Amino acid sequence: MDDPGLFAEAVLLFAALAAGWVDAVVGGGGLIQLPALLLGLPGAAPAQVLATNKIASIAGTTTSAVTYHRLVHPDLRTAAPMAGFALAGAAAGAASASLLPEARFRPLVLVALVLVAVRTAVSRDLGQQRRPREGQRHRVIAVLFGAAIGFYDGIFGPGTGAFLVFALVGLLGYTFVEASATARIVNAATNLGALLVFIPQGAPLWRLGLAMALANLVGAYLGARMAVARGSGFIRGVFLVVVGVLVLRLGWDVVRELG
Repeated sequence: MDDPGLFAEAVLLFAALAAGWVDAVVGGGGLIQLPALLLGLPGAAPAQVLATNKIASIAGTTTSAVTYHRLVHPDLRTAAPMAGFALAGAAAGAASASLLPEARFRPLVLVALVLVAVRTAVSRDLGQQRRPREGQRHRVIAVLFGAAIGFYDGIFGPGTGAFLVFALVGLLGYTFVEASATARIVNAATNLGALLVFIPQGAPLWRLGLAMALANLVGAYLGARMAVARGSGFIRGVFLVVVGVLVLRLGWDVVRELG
């Protein structure tokens, strides 16, 4: 395909920087980065766009995961197996992406996001204090949700970070800071799982993808440090904004399809 041009490339780099920041705080950077790629690369095949997006995203999620690990020290006894199952789920989802139309997912995801937003908004103390549910049951729940959300990320994607954070807060008792730290480890694994499928299939645009990866990395580093410094209240606020934007975007897609 043709080179996107200097202006389009500059816009894509800025989108990657912003996406890295959002992803590091609560997830949801795909709301910015993927639409920017679709607009900036109108001649690219869908697989090329998805593969290039994942190359940029994995740099940011890995950077924020390392930054959170240094500052927050998330529990790797839960995060590591959850990430392993998420990687396998994402690879399976990416391999199945061509078999299941995205239109079938949008109404279900829209309902799920509305429920997540309402639950978070009405429970002001949710994720503010640590209420861990330790033991074998805790880890079983973690790996099951890791595999399920990983599969969802590979096959569709929007809202993956929000679903991870909410599962870690609402079901496993983490604070928003701890949940964001753990979610970035899991999200890095889902990006890797999808890339293992997309790279052979999609012929990613390596030069652009690596440039966006650097921008995403910078945004992720800044976002992770700000999230830790500002605490769970700040993350909760950003979380509600991101979920709200996701609801509006998916709602608009559903309305267009019905019309």
